[in-house]
Formats: sequence, C-alpha cells, structure tokens
Amino acid sequence: MSSAAIADEAQVARGEYLVTMGGCTDCHTPGYLLGKPDDSKFLGGSDVGFEIPGLGVFVGRNITPDKETGIGNWTTEQIVTALQTGQRPDGRELAPIMPWRALAQLTPEDVGAIAAFLQSVKPVSNAVPGPFKPGEKVSTFTFRILPPGETAAAAPK
Repeated sequence: MSSAAIADEAQVARGEYLVTMGGCTDCHTPGYLLGKPDDSKFLGGSDVGFEIPGLGVFVGRNITPDKETGIGNWTTEQIVTALQTGQRPDGRELAPIMPWRALAQLTPEDVGAIAAFLQSVKPVSNAVPGPFKPGEKVSTFTFRILPPGETAAAAPK
C-alpha cells in the first residue's frame, strides 16, 4: 500500500471519529432522533425536523455522497466551506440548528478529515423534505423550539 493510501485511510478514520464524536448521526440518520436509527441509511438524512419560530422547519439533510439526494456533487472545498462558514454551494445558509460555528473552530486537518469521511461513506438515495417556510404544511415529525412564554402543544386526543 502506498504512503498516500495509508495517509488517506488515516484521514478517513479521523473523520469517522470526529463525525461520531460530533453526533452528526443524530440529525443526519433517519430514526436516530426517534430512538431507532436506520443504519442502512447512515447519514442519509433525518425523518425529524426542527421548527424555529419565524424561520420554519429544517430537516437534517442527506450528507452521503449520493449525487441526486446528497452531497455527492460537492467538492471537498465546498464541504469544508459549509462546515466552517455555514454557506452551501448554492448560496443558501445552513439551518441555525447546524453547529457550523463550533465546527469552524476545528483545525484545517480535522475539517478536511470530516470531508474525506463524508465522501467515503456509502451513498444513500434518500430525498429529505424541506426546508419548510413558516406556515407551510410539514411532512415529518418536528421538534418545536419555543420562545419563553409560549404554550406547549396540547396532548393528542
């Protein structure tokens, strides 16, 4: 095995460690937030959204290298930029729930390792709905983030 291949393996392993410790699966793997992660769709996007007052509902995107429903068309540099500045290649800002401000503190080596790992996982074809604007009908389970003084939802009847 060449030294470059060994270095790549080490970088991917470091990225896997960081993704695991960072809890990326929580918001980017279906079933995770409901207590039953679907490992066959690892990092393929959530089935639960987060509602932020005045902004709408955001569902964790598919961050596998699937070219149709994931980040398979993103370059390493575009992944790094999104993780460290909150800007997607299409110019849209990542949802406020995405902790890119914390990820911006990573070393260039560590954020590069995360990008390398994300590009190495099995592509998952899984289109995630949303984001949903305020007032739009939501098609997923949703966590609501309520400002102080708001009333929690009533129990279903």
